[in-house]
Amino acid sequence: MSLTRQSRPCNIRRASSLAPEHSDVVIVGGGPAGLALASALGSSRHVREKLHITLVEAGDLSKVRDWSQAEGFSNRCVSLTNESTRFLRDIGAWSHVDTQRACPVEELQVWDGISDARIRFSVTDLYDNARECDLQGMSRIVENLNLQRGLLRHLNTIPGVQLIDKTKVQTITPDNGPTGSWPVLHLDNGRSIRARLLIGADGINSPVRNYAGIDTFGWSYDTQAIVATLRHPPRGAYQPPNTTGYQRFLPTGPIAFLPLSPTASSLVWSTRPHFATALTKGDPEVLRHMINAAFRLPSLSMVYLNNRVVEAFDAGSPLTPSQVLEDVAWRERSHAIDQHSAYSSALTNSEGMPPSDAEMLPPAVTEIQAGTVASFPLIFRHAQAYLGEEQGARTVLVGDAAHRVHPLAGQGLNLGLGDVACLARVIENALACGGDIGSYTSLLPYAQERYFENHKLMSAMDKLHKLYTTDLAPVVWARSVGVEVLNELDTVKAAMMIQAGSSPKPKRAEEGPAATAWGAAATGLESLATAVGVARMVGGGLPGMVSAGLQGVLKSFGPKQ
Repeated sequence: MSLTRQSRPCNIRRASSLAPEHSDVVIVGGGPAGLALASALGSSRHVREKLHITLVEAGDLSKVRDWSQAEGFSNRCVSLTNESTRFLRDIGAWSHVDTQRACPVEELQVWDGISDARIRFSVTDLYDNARECDLQGMSRIVENLNLQRGLLRHLNTIPGVQLIDKTKVQTITPDNGPTGSWPVLHLDNGRSIRARLLIGADGINSPVRNYAGIDTFGWSYDTQAIVATLRHPPRGAYQPPNTTGYQRFLPTGPIAFLPLSPTASSLVWSTRPHFATALTKGDPEVLRHMINAAFRLPSLSMVYLNNRVVEAFDAGSPLTPSQVLEDVAWRERSHAIDQHSAYSSALTNSEGMPPSDAEMLPPAVTEIQAGTVASFPLIFRHAQAYLGEEQGARTVLVGDAAHRVHPLAGQGLNLGLGDVACLARVIENALACGGDIGSYTSLLPYAQERYFENHKLMSAMDKLHKLYTTDLAPVVWARSVGVEVLNELDTVKAAMMIQAGSSPKPKRAEEGPAATAWGAAATGLESLATAVGVARMVGGGLPGMVSAGLQGVLKSFGPKQ
């Protein structure tokens, strides 16, 4: 763990000869969180009439506003929970998002890459009938640019919200006037803005957080994320539509396959940096074959293939697609994989009657959309506080400026939108009560509500990442038992989905055992530990509760009699 302290700039920009402009609320950062906050504040008539709102962004927002991708999909996508989507709908922004490009996720399958212990989350765990839900599915996969463009279009309909783009914040200094210390932003176009409340939505290297003197703590994972847009055949006539998300936890990190359309899906593969470099710098066809193998081959063979790819890359003679296919085919034969199974690389035809295990796996990737392969490092980072004090007073952090989490559960932007919804409500309440929207007292409810909620989920994701990046036999046994037991507990699964923002209420949430289970599972990952504990207690009764595949794991890893 590291603790960083970002000192305030020592070379203060020379003050402009003009008096600073005034704005009640200044938001720095035009990403999804910043735009959503401006939209939320602007959508409230009471706030709009009382406060002057300004958003400052260094990039060119016209590129986002005019974004159009007639063919294919962007490689940076987010998984919006129902809770996040409802918030965007309530502020009027969701109607400006192209929902034809927002694919619902109606089922999620997650499994252990070593033991194959699997858990399924479905919209039917929450509702007897999917039509009972006001939003289709548990979440939606949306391109970042589609969401940002929708928020900008919504802001175009709101009078009184000033957008300043293509403008960098050079420095921020305190203005010690008669009303106390107010932050003044000095922009690179010569303007300066004095803010009653300064909001940092400006990312992981936040200048606003730097000005407020807020420390951060966290660490870098020995992991790199690979993202790409994948092409594949549509599901066959005897199969459900492409609305299922798949995630397999390999010892090197999770690989996720998220639906975008009937013939396209989004890849997020977290793996070792050296392996990520070899895959992203090589032939895209090699990456395609490795993606298919990562969902199908046993973990032992994936370790072998990973090493082969890295060794060949380091030697200056990267593997060719035909070499990878030959290795995959040999590995499939050594594992006695049926050629007519969905686990076989030879099975690519989606026509006719699908194999019985077809729904266990994503469709085979036939192409990677050109120009979509990218890679970036993964980190855990959390601000020590969300509110500035003393000279850094009248500042507040949201989104990535406040926290950064591993993407294995797709919760990063959802946490940011939770910040935005809460802060907008707190500002509106302070205004309604005649309070000073920039005072520490007025902003304290935001920090009290969001810090614990964010840290709870961030810690769970961090522990989940560490739990699944080991192949130690006792750990594999424990986590596999826990997953298999949880998969049989529909009420607990529903509770976990509710905690993750999929629905406001569990199915059949009457008093009694279901309510008790909901209370026990509300802390998310802790329910997994609870299930593992139950598994250990029941001991000999477990083989009747778990799948045949896991029974083999239990026999190998379990305690000897």
